[in-house]
Amino acid sequence: MAQVLLSKLKPGDKIVQDVQTPLGNTLFHKGVVVTSRELEILQAFQVKSVEVEAADKLDKTVASEKKNEAEEEKQAVSSFQAEYEETLQLIKRTFNNALSGQSLPILEIRKQMEKLIGLIGEYNVLTYNPVGLKADDYWYHNSLLTGLTSYLLARWNGFAAKDWVQIALAGLLHDIGNTKVDRAILFKPNALTSEEREEVRRHTVNGYQLLKSSPALNEGVKLAALQHHEREDGSGYPLGIKADKIHPYAKIVAIADTFHAMTLNKVYKKAASPYVVLEEIRENAFGKLEPSYVRMFIERATQFHNGTVVKLSDGRSGEIVFSDRSQPTRPWVSVAGTIVNLSIERHLYIQEVISN
Repeated sequence: MAQVLLSKLKPGDKIVQDVQTPLGNTLFHKGVVVTSRELEILQAFQVKSVEVEAADKLDKTVASEKKNEAEEEKQAVSSFQAEYEETLQLIKRTFNNALSGQSLPILEIRKQMEKLIGLIGEYNVLTYNPVGLKADDYWYHNSLLTGLTSYLLARWNGFAAKDWVQIALAGLLHDIGNTKVDRAILFKPNALTSEEREEVRRHTVNGYQLLKSSPALNEGVKLAALQHHEREDGSGYPLGIKADKIHPYAKIVAIADTFHAMTLNKVYKKAASPYVVLEEIRENAFGKLEPSYVRMFIERATQFHNGTVVKLSDGRSGEIVFSDRSQPTRPWVSVAGTIVNLSIERHLYIQEVISN
């Protein structure tokens, strides 16, 4: 046993005495074998030193279990990422088919989406970032992530199981009508003219026209392409219909699309923090998005336990010690022994989750 400065701590060392946060909560229990993850968390809490066992005395069983666990986690994440990339390439091909007037591979899309959904446990709405994301590929990533999030929203909101995959497909294909819109307009960095806005708005009708003849898609999927920009108060487009006329699939897709449109990098706009976006959705959803779906989305997406380590917008890291259900995106965070109440300190927000 030896007291080791954090600067000297290395992966493979075994912690032999519980490590406490400044508030007395247990950060790590004895027996934990240090990896890069543990080092990052210890640094976030400004821990100076820990009691460790010499590396050559490390318990082989614990080390083996840790290694196997890491390998299993890596394999699961790698599998999800591999299926994500496979689906992304299929989306690109599907959009190109739509552009050139070829038939859409709907059955192939469904089969591939079901494979990806089978790994949905590796997908976290707030923290997942596509590997090697290029701003030029925004529309493809937005479609795929909207499909995944729509699937989760369907489950969280109690939709029948038979609807889950169809709603995922609704999210995946909601913007296919953009293939008929001039790319120079889609990626224009400044304000659109009234004529350009009208062309962009036509993507909803274009999408419905592209999907309407497919027998593999139910009517909800097709209406989601048409209605995902309609709003509860009738202020949306293309028809300006109100809540009772909007298909439930379209209401789900509207929330997922709004979230990912703001949290993905575009050519002309940098991505916003998902926590800031959730707050904006919550504050601006009244009269626009289905309120019960919005509440469930925020509640489930922010369902972190006390002890979660997060990074704040000012660069400091800390531990969530209390979450108010009425303000789920603004918990109390312990930073070096000081409580930062985000519901009061509104200029700060959670930038990212370090460890859940």
